Amino acid sequence: MQLGYTATLQTTFDDAVGRTRDALSEQGFGVLTEIDVTATLKQKLDEDMENYLILGACNPSLAHRALGVDRQIGLLLPCNVVVRDDVEHQGTVIVEAMNPDIMVQVTDAPGLRDVAAEATEKLRTAIGTLSAR
Repeated sequence: MQLGYTATLQTTFDDAVGRTRDALSEQGFGVLTEIDVTATLKQKLDEDMENYLILGACNPSLAHRALGVDRQIGLLLPCNVVVRDDVEHQGTVIVEAMNPDIMVQVTDAPGLRDVAAEATEKLRTAIGTLSAR
């Protein structure tokens, strides 16, 4: 099973973050959490690394349906989307979204497969629009 879906962009990091937020929004996802891994590692460990941001994306309708199937599914929410500089190619940013089908692998709760399939379709579409722009 594929861990996630990827788009590679020739742009600045800030532009990639903005475009990612827009693409997610177009598919009904909001960003509930934002983890600036670069800043956190610098602050906590005094370690430097490339721009690396984790966006916690949530589609409220899909989250509600998934939680209705299995309350513990909240342990796997929100869907993480990573925006990071490609350290091997300057001017390149990688955007990766988790594969919601992983939720189905963790639990076989009836009804979860349909929710995961819809979430997968929406995230793949969001990532696909980044590559097409």
